[in-house]
Amino acid sequence: MTLSDLLYPDNPKRRQELIHLHQELFDCMSTNFRATNELAGVLNEHLGCTITHIQMRESRTVKENCDIIIQAMSEIQHQVQKIDSDMKEKLEPVLYQKLYDIKEPELEKIAIAHKVFSIVLGEATSTAGMVAIKLLGSNLMTLTVSKLVSLLAQIGASVLGGISITVLGLGIEMILHAILGAVERNELLTAVRSYEKHLAEFKAASEKYQRAIREVTSLVRQQVQ
Repeated sequence: MTLSDLLYPDNPKRRQELIHLHQELFDCMSTNFRATNELAGVLNEHLGCTITHIQMRESRTVKENCDIIIQAMSEIQHQVQKIDSDMKEKLEPVLYQKLYDIKEPELEKIAIAHKVFSIVLGEATSTAGMVAIKLLGSNLMTLTVSKLVSLLAQIGASVLGGISITVLGLGIEMILHAILGAVERNELLTAVRSYEKHLAEFKAASEKYQRAIREVTSLVRQQVQ
């Protein structure tokens, strides 16, 4: 037991809380990396995109890993915006408006979108139009991704940003060293509260993001079958 533990007997408990919360953050980040790669794979295969897959860097900090995901999400957003621009350029205004008209049958929208991708790509898969409409017609690329990018940026800029993403071995020591000092108890409390606040928002936004991606990828799998 350290001197600070003798002075502040609740610190070991706070440390364990912090480590547990960090593990939750690690798990959530891992899932977001996998979901982002899954969406990138669909876009690359069916819509002619060239989005690079990403990998979590467990030896790097939380901020560095947040930046990796943010960059990938920004690239996905850029590609989806390009898809929308291609639609707008290749279609008559009336047909383009149909893509966003909630009253229009989805099958008709998919047929319109597929026709555009057949022109843009030369040859498009049978699922190209469906994927395009699912992305353009949902809030995945607007509200969902934008919210998650905002939270990732906040986490990266917070007290958590400089901590190693891993909680194993040296990772735990880095967590503790990040908050040790003359006012360790206050720093521990601040760190735990910061984790709790950011993690609650991050998990909720991540679940929406992952659910939206599952909707797209499950449709693709059904089409292939």
